[in-house]
Amino acid sequence: MAYRDANIVIIETGRTVIRAGLGLHELLKTPAVEFLARVGLRRSATSEFIDGRAEGRGVRPWKNRISLLPQVYDPKAQPHDYLVGVQLDEALAAGQDIVISWPFADGDVWNYTQAEAIWKHVIFKQLQRRRTQNESPVLHTISAGISRSVHESICQVFFERFNVAGYAVIEKPLAQLYAANSLSGVVVDIGLEKTDITPIYEGYIGHSNCVTIHIGVQDCQLYLAHLLRSNQSVVSALSPAGAPVDPATLQENLIALVKQIWEDGHVKVPSDGETAAPEDEGVTDIAAVLVAGKEKAVIESGMKKKATAKASAAEQARAREIEALDLITIQFRNHSITLGKERHRFCEPLFDPSLLEGLTGFAPRPADRKPLPLQDAVGFSVNQADIDHRQYIWAGLFVTGDITKSVKGVAIALQSRLSPFLSNPDLQTDLQARAIRVLTVPEYYPEYRDTGNGYAAFLGSSITAKIIFNDNASKSYVTKADYTTRGPHCIIEMAPTLL
Repeated sequence: MAYRDANIVIIETGRTVIRAGLGLHELLKTPAVEFLARVGLRRSATSEFIDGRAEGRGVRPWKNRISLLPQVYDPKAQPHDYLVGVQLDEALAAGQDIVISWPFADGDVWNYTQAEAIWKHVIFKQLQRRRTQNESPVLHTISAGISRSVHESICQVFFERFNVAGYAVIEKPLAQLYAANSLSGVVVDIGLEKTDITPIYEGYIGHSNCVTIHIGVQDCQLYLAHLLRSNQSVVSALSPAGAPVDPATLQENLIALVKQIWEDGHVKVPSDGETAAPEDEGVTDIAAVLVAGKEKAVIESGMKKKATAKASAAEQARAREIEALDLITIQFRNHSITLGKERHRFCEPLFDPSLLEGLTGFAPRPADRKPLPLQDAVGFSVNQADIDHRQYIWAGLFVTGDITKSVKGVAIALQSRLSPFLSNPDLQTDLQARAIRVLTVPEYYPEYRDTGNGYAAFLGSSITAKIIFNDNASKSYVTKADYTTRGPHCIIEMAPTLL
């Protein structure tokens, strides 16, 4: 059966972020719902909290965990006991004693009660669906590599707890690559504390070749906060000599400042061997200017250049000096703070994790968890793929994650560092990859033009949902009738990538 576009629900379940939207429009829209993928439970004297370090009881041992974010639960808690989204944010802001847990931080589902609380909040509170007459099918985007048993359990939750009309699943890297209009490539998803690298060939994920490195945006924030400690104007503004703050507060303020800097788009990532932009040599195609109706702008620009030329040599030298320093002044908590080129070093830890050793706030990793430089991890991942697939995978380098919404040049910087992985003296055949092509979300999605590649998973999921839920003969999703007849296992048969 086909469903009305207005009723289709898209839910993206990431390690640290939940995104969702209701309805598919002619112009695919960005998510209407977005919040941190965490839950909170008020601590009480009678609660018995069990954390991720516990052995047994169905809890993954701490030593095998991927994430350092807390995962705790109360065995007696029910979904309605948990605080989610704005309700949780307000409770924390009010100083309430809340125990936080991140059920998806490991790229899996750690606790189904907490997961149900989050998805229930999305469907019934945020998207205003009604359980008794739920006519909405759900396209669910989840991390790659989740076991079949987990897929079945999630499917069971959506049909039996939320009464959805249909359910389909897509693995996140595949949705991200679809958004770039490609079926082959390597997806580099830079998250808060982890970066996932996924090679894909002709729409199929090479799960055995996937790599996760223990470095992310929060490590970049720590590094830039460390660099800003040497900027006396910054430190003086955040910790005045007349009213100095303690080191922990100063570090917290520095991290908040760094977060504002990169989210406001003041960071760019220079690539290896980056060349300066060519200087403007003036207008040469007058006819093109007149056709475009831009003659007034060109005249004004020319007058401005003449005025600048008449400026004194000292003024011109000063202007060049300021431009070379690349100074900006931003407002942060009622302070005017001037920053220089050090802000562009924000992403250096991604390419050289050793820079993080010994920094304030950096949790040392065990020897077996030392992160590889991003370029080494990507090169290793792709070179584990079949030889005849590699040239197609290298032809689609797609860097995504929230960082790409505001920080420009991450993909180009990575591309310039990956060239050593292309040369293979032992493989002088047509199979040898010649170049690496960077992919981006196409410009013809107007709602996504100013979001970088950060919403790629949601866009790719929307495209997929529009195709499968409007195809009467589709075998890519589970209907309520399918579930009633065959139970949770039918999700495996209805999701081609899981077979």
